[in-house]
Amino acid sequence: MDIQRLEDNIRCKLGNFPAKTRRVAEYILGNSPEIAFHSISETAEKLSVSRAQLVRVARMLGFSGYADLKKTLKKKLLKQVIPSSNDSLPAGTPDTALELCRLEHANIDETYRNMTLSRDDMESFCHSAMNAESIYCMGWGISSMPAEWLYTRFAELGLKSVLMRRGSLSLSEQARGIGEADMLIVCELPSYVIEVTEVAGQVASRGADVAVITDSPAAPVCEHASMHFYVSDNSPMFGSSLVGSMFAVHVLTSMLARKMGSEGRRALDEQKEGLNDERVYYPSYGLRY
Repeated sequence: MDIQRLEDNIRCKLGNFPAKTRRVAEYILGNSPEIAFHSISETAEKLSVSRAQLVRVARMLGFSGYADLKKTLKKKLLKQVIPSSNDSLPAGTPDTALELCRLEHANIDETYRNMTLSRDDMESFCHSAMNAESIYCMGWGISSMPAEWLYTRFAELGLKSVLMRRGSLSLSEQARGIGEADMLIVCELPSYVIEVTEVAGQVASRGADVAVITDSPAAPVCEHASMHFYVSDNSPMFGSSLVGSMFAVHVLTSMLARKMGSEGRRALDEQKEGLNDERVYYPSYGLRY
């Protein structure tokens, strides 16, 4: 049973609820990602109710308690975006290489479908990037790889960019200088990181534009973003595949380069000139970057 069917089944129980209880229950069912990944205290504060009230509502909905509700919603949400590796790739089959190629091709196809549904956000992405004083690219662990490529692409286009990843400073410390005139782009593939979500929330509260590249609306960081780009990261090994996220980065930055017009062309021409430096590169016709 997927998350939509689970919610529909629970809604059938709402008819006899008192008005206040029904309001809380309807919020829970309409905000599955927030309920699944936020604490009971955060949800109680947002709804201006007690934690005990949330526990009572969860029990009225057929769960043993609020923790059981959270666990069930989280399991259903993650199952939609992180399929079992055993279902994805049978071990030891003679066509393992071909199957891996098929899975990665499917990641690109699914990411392509998602990107075509995000045209308004793609336009907003380009507008924000061209008008931001600085563009901050943030990622943690494996997600720092597409974030670094974003940072590299912005630098090639002559845009002021900053790469944020865990090092000698926490992400929170690195984010202190982000203001309302800046843009933050978050790359967040499973497993989701608490500090990444907290930083995105802090930056959004200052009025900065926040975009996210992630695998699912279930990612907690989505709550703080105004632009969302969903990529497919299914992989039977090594955790998340990066093919989808790298594809999204390439599409977004290529679109940005076009939107920048003559300014973008001039930046790319300067980048190309550097590749003709024979102190660094062997001479080559048609050198690409």
